[in-house]
Amino acid sequence: MKHAFLLLAALLAVPAAAQQKDEQAVVQAVESLRTAMIKGEKAPLEAIAAPELSYGHSGGLVEDKATFVENLTNGNSVFKRIDLSDQSVKLVGTDVAIVRHQLVAETANKGQAGTVKLAILLVWKKINRQWLLIARQAVKVP
Repeated sequence: MKHAFLLLAALLAVPAAAQQKDEQAVVQAVESLRTAMIKGEKAPLEAIAAPELSYGHSGGLVEDKATFVENLTNGNSVFKRIDLSDQSVKLVGTDVAIVRHQLVAETANKGQAGTVKLAILLVWKKINRQWLLIARQAVKVP
């Protein structure tokens, strides 16, 4: 009986450890996205986004992957600084993660300085062992 209990405890610990590892990987993916958006370099942006990306802005504009990457590399959407806070990560199964956080940023879109404060929803999907951004929606915060 004691061995059965230990075996059960060990089997339950494996999924918890895997879940924690996935949560940490998602947090790292969010950080990679944040830095890629600030740098505005094509290769890192393309690498972090799934082909099916749906990227929603707080003003209602929705971009696909190509437009998302293009606008961050051509000066249309420029982030000088991005600060994230109040982040939560929720795994759904083994290959989907929902991330929510607050984003405060200094921008220079088309050369115009500005600031934004947004509530962000990110949906990540694990594809070939890598967490890729599949959807993003922003809402303005007063």
